Amino acid sequence: MVESKSYSGDRSITEEIETYLQAYLEAGYFMGSVLVRRAGKVLLSKGYGMANLEHSIPNTPQTKFRLASITKQFTAAAILKLQEQNLLDVSNSIAAYLPDYPHGEKITIHQLLNHTAGIPNYTSFDDYQTKKRIPTKLDDLIAWFSDRPLEFTPGDRFSYSNSGYAVLTKIIETVSNQSYADYLQQYIFEPLRMTDSGCDYAPRTSKADRHETILPDRASGYISTGEGYQNAEYIDMSLPSGAGALYSTVEDLYKWERSLYTDALFNQASRDAMFASTIQVPAEENEPAYYGYGWFIDTQHDRHRISHDGGIEGFRTHFARYPEERMAIVVLSNLQTSPVAKMGRDLAAIIFGKSYELPKKREEIDLDPAVYQAYVGQYKFDPSTSLPPSVLDLIFTVTTDSQRIFTQLTGQEIVEIFPESSTKFFPKVTDAQLTFITNDQGKVSRLILHQNGRDLVLNKIN
Repeated sequence: MVESKSYSGDRSITEEIETYLQAYLEAGYFMGSVLVRRAGKVLLSKGYGMANLEHSIPNTPQTKFRLASITKQFTAAAILKLQEQNLLDVSNSIAAYLPDYPHGEKITIHQLLNHTAGIPNYTSFDDYQTKKRIPTKLDDLIAWFSDRPLEFTPGDRFSYSNSGYAVLTKIIETVSNQSYADYLQQYIFEPLRMTDSGCDYAPRTSKADRHETILPDRASGYISTGEGYQNAEYIDMSLPSGAGALYSTVEDLYKWERSLYTDALFNQASRDAMFASTIQVPAEENEPAYYGYGWFIDTQHDRHRISHDGGIEGFRTHFARYPEERMAIVVLSNLQTSPVAKMGRDLAAIIFGKSYELPKKREEIDLDPAVYQAYVGQYKFDPSTSLPPSVLDLIFTVTTDSQRIFTQLTGQEIVEIFPESSTKFFPKVTDAQLTFITNDQGKVSRLILHQNGRDLVLNKIN
């Protein structure tokens, strides 16, 4: 744990930020670009590691990264712009714009925007992994989930759904008579001179970039193996649509962030709607958290924060605004295993003089593999842990094979872990530690997962 020093000058803060980011780079946990601004002044805008490992091309502030779910704030912005143009009303049902959508009369645009519509999330479907490589038209994407039953009565609760933002994409195209990509280009990117931003996939008739297009300064996506890097799995970018298909740079996102304090794109009513705490969401911290339109709203370091993270094959993204301090933190990584959310919190901690953790380089020891057998089994997060209900229901499985030990969380990849003592293990792909705890009978009863500055307790269930 590092106690952040109290500095009088921006130069010292910037030096501490650079030391922190360099530590993550050297530990193998981060590659990407970062921009930090405070009180209207850019403290840092810099690239770390490689945009392309095969050709030794470094990341820079002009490197283009896939934004993943940071896309949602732009989709929400397009909807609000259309409302300003009197082409739709967010309080209307989607049946007014998509009359053939099943149950459309029960669902409002507002409910799509804040994830309370109850539409099943297509990225959670069992066949998602087999479909993600296939070019998909927007109508076919919507047909994939639209005929499935709603998960709950619209408006009843929050449930994050990429499907809802795909429907918003269709509404944008329908009422504007333009492609999603072209509408954003005309009404957001061009007015703000965001020349390095766009849609990573669009119909061939669109002016927007496709994944086949040669896009200068595009970052390649990677995953860490613990011993090095490899190319991330392929995903056809037609599938994320308005839920995650945009690309941008840290400096273009800085232009976007600055505009949100002004009437450059939207009036005050639209901006108030975007950042309103419309629905409370499950939170990992004790402080309550909410969702607006394409943004999460919570408290971090005792400050009001508006933020969103994103994740897609080969990329992790974090974008946080602290509006009362006129502060913004953008972390775009082309390493799928980068802990960008923790990094964003730590960068804010440096500025606010709070404590934070540097990444720890752990050392593997020789250990008799027979020890591993005592840890094999299934574990669940302790019910008292402040995690969303959807996470509390997940199973954490420990297995052994060929004198090696592995872990897997429901729906995620199998990860090998390595011993640093007889009870403490770590993965090489990310900065984390697992400690197995025995009961009075000498049997393993719990494990403690230390990650992102938190200790999470899991109870052994078999």
